[in-house]
Amino acid sequence: MTMRIQLMGCAVDNLNMEETLRQVDGFIRSGKPHQHVVVNVDKIVKASRDPGLRQIINDCDLINADGMPVVWASRLLGQPLKERVTGIDLFEALMKRSAEQGWRVFLLGAREEVVSGVARIYPARYPGLTLAGYRNGYWTPEEEEGVVAAIAATRPDILFVAISSPKKEAFLARYQEAMKVPFAMGVGGTFDVAVGLVSRAPVWMQKAGLEWFYRFLQEPRRMFRRYFIDDMAFVALFAREWIKR
Repeated sequence: MTMRIQLMGCAVDNLNMEETLRQVDGFIRSGKPHQHVVVNVDKIVKASRDPGLRQIINDCDLINADGMPVVWASRLLGQPLKERVTGIDLFEALMKRSAEQGWRVFLLGAREEVVSGVARIYPARYPGLTLAGYRNGYWTPEEEEGVVAAIAATRPDILFVAISSPKKEAFLARYQEAMKVPFAMGVGGTFDVAVGLVSRAPVWMQKAGLEWFYRFLQEPRRMFRRYFIDDMAFVALFAREWIKR
């Protein structure tokens, strides 16, 4: 039984990486559909403004904290999380475990050259990895049900969805019952990192909670509004929660 805590309106499961992997193993053995989500500063801010997204997050079967500020906030609010479990680290661990356990993986999202690159690199990295299929993240509303049917037809054990938030959370909430994937996870920009298109911050920056700043340095024009305007609302959300408690 996991301990689920509440942080600024969002639920978070207090699990480390190994405990998270055990949960996923149980989901896949059950054969029933489950949805995963990570929460970070940006997701908490978006959820505070979008009740629909907040409900989707809180209804997920597994919720990890991705980002040191969320872990620090949990400690200051008296509900300390064990550690952060980032989406990219969980993706890597699950690709490795899929090769070991014989789980079938479907990759959905990103540009065609990116997702096909992931499909080429990972079976070579983890011999035995079986890809149920892959598809880029661009389709029209009219094509969407066809995309869902194509995924369901391949009967994957794990589905990784690399499209932006809150689109990926809404897509999975809307179609998981139809796709019947035992474990479906949104991975955002992970495919870009996986193929080397975007580099990840050095470990010391990750531990210091500066991964966001490294990301900003790579794409300052694109990321400025997110990090320096939109996500500043996290400070106010935290202050309100701290005063209330």
